[in-house]
Amino acid sequence: MKKVFSAGGVVYKREGKDLKILLISIKQGKVWALPKGLVEKNETPQQAALREIREETGIDGKIIDELGEVSYWFYLEGEKYFKTVKYYLVEYINGQITPQWEIDNAEWFKADEALNKLTYESDKKILEKAFRKIYG
Repeated sequence: MKKVFSAGGVVYKREGKDLKILLISIKQGKVWALPKGLVEKNETPQQAALREIREETGIDGKIIDELGEVSYWFYLEGEKYFKTVKYYLVEYINGQITPQWEIDNAEWFKADEALNKLTYESDKKILEKAFRKIYG
């Protein structure tokens, strides 16, 4: 079994009265998730989260707070992996969505739409934690 560590974030911005959340789609658009990626050698989880968000979506942000960790098992090419992902609350600074090769698409969604769009229950729980921090 291999252990891998990733970092990602709930990226948010305000547009008028609306709170918008950035999601990515993978697997030919069948899966909607929070942006994340592997923490590289000599990189902090915070640095990895911001880098991965920028690389996957073209969006720059700043970390506001921690949101917690999610761990799960998966198989890749016959090998078993245990993955831990550390998530951060990330405020949008600038950039236009420009999805990269790793993902199919990225879009801003209103808060309630984002919660309903997410595929994985663990992502929904992280987003709910983000809402509690944003709304107080």
